[in-house]
Formats: sequence, C-alpha cells, structure tokens
Amino acid sequence: MRAIIYVFSGTGNTMRIASLYKEEFEKQGVETTLYPVRADMADLPDPEDYDHVGFAYPIHAFNAPAIMLTLAKRIKAVSQKEYFILKSSGEPLKVNNVSSLRFASLMKRKGYTLKSEYHYVMPYNMIFRHTDREAVRMWETAKALAAIEAGEVLHGEEHKLPSVFFGRFIAWLLRIEQIAMRVNGRFFKVKKDQCVLCRKCEKSCPTENIRIDENGKFSFGKNCIMCARCSFHCPTDAIKIGILNGWRVNGDYPLDRPIDESLPEPKHHHGWYCKRAYARYYAEAAAKITEYQNALSV
Repeated sequence: MRAIIYVFSGTGNTMRIASLYKEEFEKQGVETTLYPVRADMADLPDPEDYDHVGFAYPIHAFNAPAIMLTLAKRIKAVSQKEYFILKSSGEPLKVNNVSSLRFASLMKRKGYTLKSEYHYVMPYNMIFRHTDREAVRMWETAKALAAIEAGEVLHGEEHKLPSVFFGRFIAWLLRIEQIAMRVNGRFFKVKKDQCVLCRKCEKSCPTENIRIDENGKFSFGKNCIMCARCSFHCPTDAIKIGILNGWRVNGDYPLDRPIDESLPEPKHHHGWYCKRAYARYYAEAAAKITEYQNALSV
C-alpha cells in the first residue's frame, strides 16, 4: 500500500499535520510520500500510482490557497479516485469549512471524489501571536486527533465537515484575497539595517516571488500568495509585509517544549478572541479522543 499527500505549507503548520499522518500511515505499513507544492510543480506525482491520495493546505481567507487551485487544474485527470483533505487555520470558526468548496469543484472535474476532510487548529502566523501555552495546546490536540483520524482515512471512513449557510457565496466573495495579495506582495519592504542577507526568504519562497541581486537589492514580484513564510522565518524580523504589516508575526513557536503552567499568561494574551469557538473545538476534540481511548480499553 502506498499513499501520497500533496502539501502546501506556508510557515510549517500544515506540513507538521501532514507529517503526523505520514507517521501514522507508516505505522500501518503504508509507504507514504509528502510532496511539497511549489509554483513550478516540477515532477508532479501521478495520483494513480497511490492507493491513498491526500491534499493539505492552510486556509487563506476561508479559501484554499491559490497555489492549491492551480494544482487542482494541473493534476492528472482520472476516471474515478477518492481523496482526503487536511487543512489548518488559527481559529476554529465553522466558516472555515467552506475553504474546500472551490478546490473540490475543480477536483471533481478531473474525476476525483472528496471522501473526507479534517480541520486542525494551529497557532497563527499572521494577525497576532498566540501564547506559547496556547500554541502547545493546539499542537498536542492536533497530534492526538491525527493519530485517530489517520486511521479513519486508511479505513475509508467518510468524514465531511458541516455545510455553512451562504458558504459558496462567502468563499466566492473572499476569493478576492488572492488577487489582493498579489498586489500587496509588491509592496513588501526590507529593513536594511536589520537584514543580514542570509537569503533564506528568497530560497524558501514557494512562488519564487523574491529576488536579491548581486548588490543585495530586493525585488518583490506579483506572485505573492501571502503565506508569510518569508516574514515569519526571517531570523532578524526584517521583512515588512505591505498593508498587512500590522498583522506580522515572526518566529517559530516552541511547540515541543514543555510549558510551565505555573507562569501567568503574558499581557498580550488574546483569550477573548473567538472564545466560544475555541472552547467548542477543544471540547469536541477531547470527546473524540476519550471515546477512542475507551474503545481501545474494551
């Protein structure tokens, strides 16, 4: 048995989720390939070579990123094949469920049927920075859920996220973000007094939107998809992200580092934000994990 997951990951959250699935699949004897999606889509693997096919992405303005829509248009057509979706975002709002609508529509034209999709909450790489404690909680929850849900995928269980009222209209309306970010990407700036010319941003940009000439001059093109990889991973926080600079978050979260629960929350704690949605997400996750553990103990 073989599986492949086509993964687009901006700052790493979605790749972490996909890696959890790879680990769980391989525990079950399923050889698994993670294919990192970049704009050139060189050597795009043939889905028909695999028994299980998945697609993973971060949610951008309640849509799949533009690069995933391009992938859906370029992928090989088949007569009939089921697939699954893994997606991540920084908040557990139900409107995130609409993010797969356009992608699934394009895939259907190519002969693919969506069998299951799962949404994992992971710490923000834009808007604001979650506390380390909250980030660790998100990651621990994702790990526990993925261990269960990867098994559901392998067993062919159907898992659909609830529909959202006016979902298609919401997704269509907010797809303007994809055009807006191409424009905004041209207004990125670099703080010259902080930049150390490590070229990490240029090398890692998935759309090759960043160029640095021999004199160290930066140029930003029109292919930005606002994944925030460049600004988030900049070692000196030297990149300004245009009109969204006020939402810039820089630096990896210590996801695998134990958190001292005795320490108080920092002053910038955003516990008020989407409070009910987070509470529902954790409660539903805990119920599913407990149910699974109880089933194992029987």
